[in-house]
Amino acid sequence: MAFRLLRLHGYDVSPTVFEKFEKDGEFFCFVGQSTQAVTGMYNLNRASQVRFPGEDLLQHAGRFSYEFLREREARGTIRDKWIIAKDLPGEVKYTLDFPWYASLPRVEARVYLDQYGGDNDVWIGKTLYRMPLVNNNTYLELAKRDFNRCQVQHQLEWHGLQKWFTENGLETFGVTLRDVLRVYFLAAACIFEPSRATERLAWAKVSVLANIITKYLHSDLSGNEMMERFMQGGIYEGNSNISWHKGGAKEDILVGAFEQLIDLLAQEALPVGEGPVYINNLLRCAWIEWMMQQKNREDDTFGSGVVQAGPCMVHDKQTCLLLVKIIEICGGRTGEASSMINTMDGAWFIQLASSICDNLHHKMLLSEDTKRNEAAMSHMDERIEAGMQELTQNVLQAHGDGTSSDTKQTLLSVVRSCYYAANCPPHVFDGHVSKVIFEHVF
Repeated sequence: MAFRLLRLHGYDVSPTVFEKFEKDGEFFCFVGQSTQAVTGMYNLNRASQVRFPGEDLLQHAGRFSYEFLREREARGTIRDKWIIAKDLPGEVKYTLDFPWYASLPRVEARVYLDQYGGDNDVWIGKTLYRMPLVNNNTYLELAKRDFNRCQVQHQLEWHGLQKWFTENGLETFGVTLRDVLRVYFLAAACIFEPSRATERLAWAKVSVLANIITKYLHSDLSGNEMMERFMQGGIYEGNSNISWHKGGAKEDILVGAFEQLIDLLAQEALPVGEGPVYINNLLRCAWIEWMMQQKNREDDTFGSGVVQAGPCMVHDKQTCLLLVKIIEICGGRTGEASSMINTMDGAWFIQLASSICDNLHHKMLLSEDTKRNEAAMSHMDERIEAGMQELTQNVLQAHGDGTSSDTKQTLLSVVRSCYYAANCPPHVFDGHVSKVIFEHVF
């Protein structure tokens, strides 16, 4: 765990330390031990999840610990010789099902609140004992209250999001409230802090509109007319009254929704010296650039910009980058956002993240015919895993490439949400939505 924590916080730690715990292809906790400890293998697996490219020792450790824990899980023997814990089987299962870059922060926190035993956890040595600085009911109660208070805000935001969706008439385009809920969940599971409400809601609303406009541009010729009207700029700027949707024309609905969203985000974004007008222009530029990419895209190998991934959506690279730009603008990081708008395509980090998004997008298309595309999907999984390792290394290690760590974390969050969406079974996804957004912790 020390290795994992240090690496996640940017410290340069070498995996060679694990050589001391490996012999003849097997890993152990203590020399001469007669049996393996579940918690030892569990923590070894968690450490291996933050491995970088070329770290073969950690790859071997991850494979060894994974197979050991899955075998114990299949036999129903997830018990440990060092601790009597509330739900050790649940902790192990979650870690194996959702490695670090597939685990969304708010989901992990909510699941662990059910697994943490507090004062009831007992440690085993020469005698049974408790560790109050590690297992403490006060910690648990504080964590529950914090989660529930934050969840109340998420529920209020979800109520407002439903109102926004209905008032703008977006159901006209075949999008359902369930789709909107899933998108909001992904945003809230990654950006959950109460102070970041504008960023979180921007993520959700932009995802919905990007999904609609991508399909609209590919299926309706009037979509080009809508885009031209939007790119002219200022036609409906500052007009928060949607009653001008005369006749209910689809392009009118979309242009109105775009204009209202941009005006709202410009007002609610964290203040910067340039003011709302400058922020409005940044937001408009980000949308126009994305629209031009969608309109002019000649390579349609991966189909439309958003595909249905079971209970949610997986974005292509252009839409992922649009989300990052707008989140950064709304978070008051306009300097970084401006730099990204102008120089993003040349950055290796951005290219890597983009390729992962496109590979995830392609994987979802291949999954529509699993039997026929089994070999291609396996190859795609290997490329995605390799890309995620490189992305992890680039985020966790300091580089002087001009991209702020906050911006990198935002992009990583968007990519992780797509990874989660592409790999999470639908029934598990829906369970996480319920736990994170609706179910209080008692």
